[in-house]
Amino acid sequence: MIFRPLKYEKYADKICQKLTGFQSNFRKNYDTDNYENWFYNQSSETLRLYSDDKEIYFKYIPVGTFSLNTNSWMWAWANEDSVEPRKFRTLKIKEFGEKKNYEKLTNSHFDGDKYTGWELTSIAFDIIGGIGTYRVISDHLEKYFLLTEQITKEEVEIIESELIECSVHGKIRKAFICQHLNTEQKTGFEEAFETHRGMELDEEDDFQAWCSECEKMRLKTDGWNDESMEFAKIKLVCERCYFEIKESN
Repeated sequence: MIFRPLKYEKYADKICQKLTGFQSNFRKNYDTDNYENWFYNQSSETLRLYSDDKEIYFKYIPVGTFSLNTNSWMWAWANEDSVEPRKFRTLKIKEFGEKKNYEKLTNSHFDGDKYTGWELTSIAFDIIGGIGTYRVISDHLEKYFLLTEQITKEEVEIIESELIECSVHGKIRKAFICQHLNTEQKTGFEEAFETHRGMELDEEDDFQAWCSECEKMRLKTDGWNDESMEFAKIKLVCERCYFEIKESN
């Protein structure tokens, strides 16, 4: 017997039905239908649902947006205006689409209809996971989220306190590099640990990188000390600047 993969339409219908059942329990457990307002913060990737007498917070992964003006979908990984680090998690969906030859999962931008957003969010939820999904509508734009965990207001404040204001990219997570790293020259790129865009960091970790010459000095002085730190002159940059420099090196 030869196994044949499901056609996209059949696959999508199955996944949508799967999310419908899961989502019903999520909405009931978190009472999400009974909040009058919403607010999301791209920089901290947090969603707040609130009414006069109550509020609840979630961490989210952006899935994509659907324009009601043009009836078109854009995946979060392709949205250059978004500063959300975890949007690159949705590349996992693209990789799946490439294996299955599902064009809706690999094309960054395409025409759709009123069902497109939930269809693709259902697929994202099945591939990436989470505790539920949510949609916000602002003017002509629908934005879809995977909610990954409920967090407290205090945890949101801690996340936001760790962000910096970049003149190019806005408010975003911080990173540290030596004075020699830039996007114009290839200087080598050494890291404290292997990194990728959108990765989660432990509370005590930061993105840290230095050039090949700084690595030679670090080894010469048997680690970071006053001499090697003076040579490196570590400076603060934002996460997006960090990865732009990494990719150019």
